[in-house]
Amino acid sequence: MTRPLRLVAVSGGLQRPSKSAALAEHLLDLIADDVPCEQHLVELGQLAPQLAGAVWRSQLPDTVERELCAVEQADILVVTTPVYRGSYTGLFKHFFDFIHQDALVDTPVLLAATGGSERHALMIDHQLRPLFSFFQARTLPLGVYATDKDFDGYRVQDMALLERANLAVQRALPFIDLMRRPSTAAAKEAVAA
Repeated sequence: MTRPLRLVAVSGGLQRPSKSAALAEHLLDLIADDVPCEQHLVELGQLAPQLAGAVWRSQLPDTVERELCAVEQADILVVTTPVYRGSYTGLFKHFFDFIHQDALVDTPVLLAATGGSERHALMIDHQLRPLFSFFQARTLPLGVYATDKDFDGYRVQDMALLERANLAVQRALPFIDLMRRPSTAAAKEAVAA
């Protein structure tokens, strides 16, 4: 592949600054350290007023449409969301309800979440993984879960979390490498067209 990979992260955080966005940016940077890529972060909290009330994709403004297209054309996707009542936020689900059901086929997706305590850590496997299985995406083997205590303000600082994030990216690299092969890239371009 001659062009850099399109690395897109979606943060389901509803405010700015956001621990979910901070975790997404950290994961983007870790991947970019190993793979030539163009990074793009979609912050759903910033799109919330434009998403509210839309039932059909045709009702969305161009700013939201551009972000949906960025996700659909991603070579690698990182998703992070705060845990709200044991699941992802409604806004997160609403955004992905507008994604074309075939747009993420075989796209590697690194799953991550933030929450107030460790008791929500299984949300990645019980909520996020099934959602992206619907899209036939390649959910990567290791998810990353962070609690409030893992941050210094809005910067990832806990050593165990840093190690898990590094391990998640290292385990993701073989799947990401598949996206760099010409036949895989051409297939992704054909689906996007």
